[in-house]
Amino acid sequence: MRHCNPLIVKIDVKRQFSVAAGIVASCVPSLSQAAEGVADKADNAFMMICTVLVLFMTIPGIALFYGGLLRSKNVLSLMAQVMVSFALVCVLWVIYGYSLAFEPGNGFFGGFGQMMLKNLAFTDLSGNFYQLIHVAFQGSFACITVALIIGALGERIRFSALLIFSVLWLTFSYLPMAHMVWGGGVLSQDGALDFAGGTVVHVNAAVAGLVGAYLLGKRTGFGKEAFKPHNLPMVFTGTAVLYIGWFGFNAGSASAANEIAALAFLNTIVATAAAILSWVFAEWLFRNKPSLLGACSGCIAGLVGITPAAGMVGVGGALVIGLIAGVTGLWGVVALKRWLRVDDVCDVFGIHGVCGIVGCLLTGVFTAKSLGGTGHAEGITMLEQVGIQAFSILVCVVWSVIVAFVAFKIAELLVGLRVTVEVEREGLDINSHGESAYN
Repeated sequence: MRHCNPLIVKIDVKRQFSVAAGIVASCVPSLSQAAEGVADKADNAFMMICTVLVLFMTIPGIALFYGGLLRSKNVLSLMAQVMVSFALVCVLWVIYGYSLAFEPGNGFFGGFGQMMLKNLAFTDLSGNFYQLIHVAFQGSFACITVALIIGALGERIRFSALLIFSVLWLTFSYLPMAHMVWGGGVLSQDGALDFAGGTVVHVNAAVAGLVGAYLLGKRTGFGKEAFKPHNLPMVFTGTAVLYIGWFGFNAGSASAANEIAALAFLNTIVATAAAILSWVFAEWLFRNKPSLLGACSGCIAGLVGITPAAGMVGVGGALVIGLIAGVTGLWGVVALKRWLRVDDVCDVFGIHGVCGIVGCLLTGVFTAKSLGGTGHAEGITMLEQVGIQAFSILVCVVWSVIVAFVAFKIAELLVGLRVTVEVEREGLDINSHGESAYN
């Protein structure tokens, strides 16, 4: 196989503990299969389906979920932001994104060998499936990561500023983090575990959203007026779409239709159900009533929490991770948000940031064979693995804060970051896009 290095790292990181022998043993079968040039039709079909499911998470999942949480005068603006940023990331991904994330390079960035996918033949393989599918699958992750950030910035960011930010943040935060964790960079060499995007996707995006929320400032009237979700059935529909799509997100990260995909599939069901229950019952206990919004938020919290661990922990570990994610997610959107004094419109940091961090740390615990997981790498203790996980989170947080701050400031200098008070009061739908969701 001519271009197998991205494959080797991807299979290594995402399936590294699928056998007792550890990282090296899990790579050997993939390398031999790739060398034989044999494409497995089942794996090809499986990975294409998973890619479609992840794309489905962004459009319409994120658009519906976030759109329902906003006021009616801004719902179309958010949907437009999600749609256009999705298209922007898709184009940038094939121009240079895939290359900088998965080509061999240094510890932080990949190389330029796959710019415009110029050296990628139709028959090149990534494991048992065609590498073109690998490009699409990983591109879908990049798309949803940028879209996640939008939820923290809603109802006040300029459309042009968001697009400028998206280009800069994708290039200098998402791509290096993907390379560091999944592309053979420093964190993967250090032994960091992130099965499907706990740090790369959720913590990375949540931190950027938090920075943006601070720089934008609070919405006009925040704390004085009631800012309630305008359409909870839309939120519920978006949640359902995200739940369905997440099976592609997690199971597809096994890179094959195998036992690890089956484990990730079941763990996603179990952790999410546990988080819904823990969030709802905690809300019922402390706030007197269980809410649909709480159930939907608990669902997302469980999905986020299990993401970094899905293919490496046992079902019991997934259950505990879900229970903890539900409670910590509720704490994140109620207590932590109040303490941070930030207007994070869709609670991106409270759910994706908090539960992403919790999930990453607990991955280091429940990967242990004694707790039903697939096992730590040879010579690595549970405590050491948790330390490695904590370090990878720290790197992700610091990196994303710096890049997001600079990217938002550049956008502010070029076009201005926030709409005027008059535009904000009338609504972004009619002022930024010339249309209204409801007559």
